[in-house]
Amino acid sequence: MTTKNRWKILQKKYRPNVAAIIVSSRYPNACEFFVAQRADIKGVWQFPQGGIDANETPKEALLRELKEEIGTDFVEIIAECPKWISYDFPNIATKKMYQYDGQIQKYFLVRIKKESDINLDTAHPEFISYQFVKYDALLELVNHFKKNVYKEVLDYFKKEGYL
Repeated sequence: MTTKNRWKILQKKYRPNVAAIIVSSRYPNACEFFVAQRADIKGVWQFPQGGIDANETPKEALLRELKEEIGTDFVEIIAECPKWISYDFPNIATKKMYQYDGQIQKYFLVRIKKESDINLDTAHPEFISYQFVKYDALLELVNHFKKNVYKEVLDYFKKEGYL
């Protein structure tokens, strides 16, 4: 990487964020991933995620975001990816998050507990539908600009023996 390119990356502003890779309550016997369709962008599927508030740890932000986005924080945290992973917003998204060039995310692998009730009809609905899918279907559904990030994180959890 050239010095010029490295400087360009350092000048970017990324929003601190958490993301949840949720596996079904049948994990580890079955590996089914929760993915949800965004309410604001037709046809875009993703993992639950959200910003980290001031004075909030990533784990606290994770549980808050799950409650806000899918109506439950009744999960078991299985693992945390040690690396923060960044991505740039596509041009269309920069209008929504104009003060940021992208996000830098801390990923968690969580198992939803059997007794959990997923409810997308939250105070500020972010999703209109969800499903649990196998790995191959997951990578077909997710948004193109996040696909490499998702693959990197899933590969990490797989390499560590969680998936």
